[in-house]
Amino acid sequence: MKKTEEIPFVVSEEVATAIREGRGVVALETTIVVHGLPAPANLEVALQCDQAVRSGGSIPATIGVLNGKVIVGLSMKELEQLAEPSRNASKLSTRDIGIAIAKSLDGATTVAGTIAIANRAGISVMATGGLGGVHRDAQTSFDESADLTALSRTPVLVVASGVKSILDIPATLERLDSLGVAVIGYRTNKFPGFYRSDSGYSLDWSVQSADEAAAAFAAHRIFSSSGFLLANPVETSKQLDGELHNRALASALAKAEEIGVTGKDVTPVLLAEFASFTSGASVQVNRDLVVSNAALGGHVATSLASRK
Repeated sequence: MKKTEEIPFVVSEEVATAIREGRGVVALETTIVVHGLPAPANLEVALQCDQAVRSGGSIPATIGVLNGKVIVGLSMKELEQLAEPSRNASKLSTRDIGIAIAKSLDGATTVAGTIAIANRAGISVMATGGLGGVHRDAQTSFDESADLTALSRTPVLVVASGVKSILDIPATLERLDSLGVAVIGYRTNKFPGFYRSDSGYSLDWSVQSADEAAAAFAAHRIFSSSGFLLANPVETSKQLDGELHNRALASALAKAEEIGVTGKDVTPVLLAEFASFTSGASVQVNRDLVVSNAALGGHVATSLASRK
């Protein structure tokens, strides 16, 4: 393992070598493993994402915090430790990383936390399941994911299947526009709805290949310091049935209102209700799309590296 600077920031030898040699590297978050998917699916998906990135010719760099140490390139053993329920790993956005370091805590990084660390390590591509966004009724709750602001100021390409339908999708798209974040569909002109390949909202731009996405991002970085969202829809054959999706969404929103959850506690409750209502079908869709995004991220990072 290679340490950088004076803070507890560690980059695995494999990742450090790939960065030094100018090869493709893809950052992977850990919130989906620790707080998103149930065991044992969480670690199975982590391994599949690792393999998917490699299939695209790049090196995976799973990011998390263990005992106050930021690690870029967690081993499977370290990831298993982080996901162990008894460790009570925190959910770390950008604002939380420094506190976790100072208190020597464990933490799983969100999209915002992951791209902040990835950018510091010299990694330009990240793959995840879905981006955080503007929550429903945000006009009164002001509940908006830090992922959006982080993307506005971090020049990293994020591959995601849009945002979850539990969020306010049109408001999220408006915020991304206002924040100057490029949003490009991968082989689609429709913004993905996570469990569904089409959220019902159109996109201005699309690309047809990983090479085209890499070229667009490379040009984007010349003129902007903001991030770049590559929206990769779940395959239509693997998406959640439309009627089932709508009923699950209504049930999840009713459940959240009944419990009265707010802030960062909202999403876990909604996703758990989705999983319960669909008898696990939503979990399978989540698995499929995040592995697909990792594979695409691997191809984009490889293409981007070849342009240097």
